[in-house]
Amino acid sequence: MQIGLTLPVQNMNLFPAQSSGFNCNGSSSMKAWSRNFNARCSTMKAVSTTKMTRKHLSSLEKLLQKQSEPSPPEDVVKVEDVNMVTHKSTDGKNKGRGFLENLNLSRVWPESKAAEEVSPRHLIRLKRMLSKTNQYSPRNILASKWREYHGCNNWSGLLDPLDENLRREMVRYGEFIQAAYHCFHSDPDTSADHAPVDRHVAVPDRAYRVTKNLYATSSVGLPKWVDNVAPDLGWMTQRSSCVGYVAVCEDQREIARMGRRDIVIALRGTSTCLEWAENMRDLLVQMPDQENNKGEAKEVQSISKVECGFLSLFKTAGAQMPSLSESVVTEIHRLVEMYKGETLSITVTGHSLGAALALLVADELTSSAPNMPPVAVFSFGGPRVGNKGFANRLNKKNVKVLRIVNSQDVITRVPGMFVSEELDNKLRNSSMATNVLNVLDNNMPWAYSHVGTELRVDTKMSPFLKPDADVACCHDLEAYLHLVDGFLASNCPFRSNAKRSLVKLLDEQNSNVKKLYTNKAKALTVKLNPQREILQMSSCLPSPSSY
Repeated sequence: MQIGLTLPVQNMNLFPAQSSGFNCNGSSSMKAWSRNFNARCSTMKAVSTTKMTRKHLSSLEKLLQKQSEPSPPEDVVKVEDVNMVTHKSTDGKNKGRGFLENLNLSRVWPESKAAEEVSPRHLIRLKRMLSKTNQYSPRNILASKWREYHGCNNWSGLLDPLDENLRREMVRYGEFIQAAYHCFHSDPDTSADHAPVDRHVAVPDRAYRVTKNLYATSSVGLPKWVDNVAPDLGWMTQRSSCVGYVAVCEDQREIARMGRRDIVIALRGTSTCLEWAENMRDLLVQMPDQENNKGEAKEVQSISKVECGFLSLFKTAGAQMPSLSESVVTEIHRLVEMYKGETLSITVTGHSLGAALALLVADELTSSAPNMPPVAVFSFGGPRVGNKGFANRLNKKNVKVLRIVNSQDVITRVPGMFVSEELDNKLRNSSMATNVLNVLDNNMPWAYSHVGTELRVDTKMSPFLKPDADVACCHDLEAYLHLVDGFLASNCPFRSNAKRSLVKLLDEQNSNVKKLYTNKAKALTVKLNPQREILQMSSCLPSPSSY
C-alpha cells in the first residue's frame, strides 16, 4: 500500500534553507540541504504508511469480531449492550461502533439516530421514567392567583407557553377522571332493581374526599335476548352505569395552598354499548329550559341546542336512581350550604363523553342557583356538544371552559358540519354572516360549535409515541396527560424534564410507542402492568427532548 505525500507551501519552513552562501550553481551546502530534505520525506512516508496500514487492519479485525459474536437474547440485558449504546467500554475506552453504525444510517432512519444518541444520562432518565410511581413537580402556592388558574381571564397568558402551575393542575384533574374510569371498570355492574350502593373511588389526591357517586342512564335499551346470548356481558347492555363522582377538598393545608375549598366533579368517557348508542344520536335538540339569547331587533335570535344523545344521558332517570342532572345539582347544593361562608370553587372535569356531560353539568349548576361559586370545566378530548347558541349561553353564565385537544384526535372534530372553528369565528365577525349562521344554527340539525378556550397538543411532538399513532391512542386519556406533561409551548419541543411515568402508557398503548422505548423497557426487565410489581426501577421515563 503506497500513500502519497503532499506538503503544503506554508509548511516549507520546516526545512530551513541556509540563505547565506546559497549558490545557484550548486554548492556543498545546497547538496547537504537536498539530502536532508529527501531523508525527511522518506521518513514521513514510512510513518504515514505504517499508521494507515495499522488503522485498516484494526478496523478489519473489529469488523470480523463483530460478525462472529452471537446475538444475545432479547430479554437479557448485557453490559456489552449498554456499552454499545453509549459507545463506551467498561474500562472507559472508546470502542468501534460496528460496520452498520460506521455507515451513519441515522440520517436515513430517525429511530436509529435516537438509539445512537442515547447517552448514559438518558439511560438513567429512562430507568427513572419507567417506574411505577408518578413524580410530581412541587406544589406551589396558588392562593393569590387561584382565580386566574381557575379561568377568570380565560387562562390568558398561561397557555402558550404553558404555565407550570397550570400544567400540574390540568394533570391533577385528569387523574381524577382516571379514578372515575377505575371505579367503573373495577365493578361495572349496576342493578336495575335496587338502589345503587356507595362505591369506593381511589382518588389520587388524598386531600379530597368522595361525597357522591354519579350515575347516567340511557333512554334507549337493547332487546332482552341480547342478555340471554351473552349473560356475562350484561353490564355492557345495562341502561344505568356509574359515570363519575363528586369530591371535596378537606385538607386544610391544601385549602390554604389553593386559596379556596375546591369541589371536583369527575366524569369518565364512553364504556357501555348503550352509551355508544347515545353518542350516535347526533341531531341537535333544543334545551328544555330554553331562554333565547336576546339580541337587537335586526339580529336573528340564537336558540341554544345540544346533541340529543348527550342530553338523554344527562336528563334520563333510572328505575332506582335519579338522573345525572338531578344527582349532581342536589349534591352540589348540599356542599355549598355545608361550607357556606367559605371561599369555594367548582371544577368539572371529563374525558370524551365525560367532557360533553361536563358542559351540561356546568350549565345546569349555574342555572340552578343565583349565587353559585365560580364554575370551570377542564375537558380532555371532548366532542362538540351544542350549537353556537349553547356556547353563547355558557359564556353569558360566566362558565369558564378549557378544552385540551390533541390535533390528531378525530373525536374533537365531531359531530357537526362545520369542521373549521377558525373559519366559523371569522365568518361571525360580520353582522350579515352572523345572521346567516344564526339561521343555520336554529334550523340545521348538525350546526355544532365548540365552547371555551383551547389548549392544543400534538401526538407528533412526543419523542416516545409514533407519529402515526392510531385513533385509539390519540384519544386515550393517559396519552393526553403524557402530552400535557411534556408541553412547553406551540413552538417548542417536548420538555426534557417531564416527570410523568410512562408505565401506564406503555401498558395501554404499547403498539403506539416507538420501538426504541418498548425494546428498552423489555431490556430493562420492566413488567408493564402498573398493578404488578415493577422490578429494578422506581419511577417514570423522562423525555429525551434534546434529540
